[in-house]
Amino acid sequence: MYTISKEYHFSASHVLYGLDDDHPCSRLHGHNYIVVVELQSETLNESGFVRDYRELDELKRYIDDKIDHRHLNDVLGKDNTSAENIAKHFYDWCKSRWPEVSAISVKETPKTLATYRP
Repeated sequence: MYTISKEYHFSASHVLYGLDDDHPCSRLHGHNYIVVVELQSETLNESGFVRDYRELDELKRYIDDKIDHRHLNDVLGKDNTSAENIAKHFYDWCKSRWPEVSAISVKETPKTLATYRP
């Protein structure tokens, strides 16, 4: 199995609902997110790639135009914008374009990572 990945960065705010009032994530706050898209294939294309990294530029445009420096609760239309749910959002978006997508990981901080892999 061949695996490739590429990472993207953006900054955004959000609020996590359903937490105790004294939980810091229950208040408006933001992160410098890192999104890692992973693609897998048992074979390579005629160029020797799982997929040309340049084809993934559409994800960067989506992030820059729709996600970066926005309030994720508004953009994603969810009350629960946990890293896990953000990973699932990006997975669905990417999988509809590139069938080789196998997982999406989202980092909110240097020490945390959430991955969605069906």
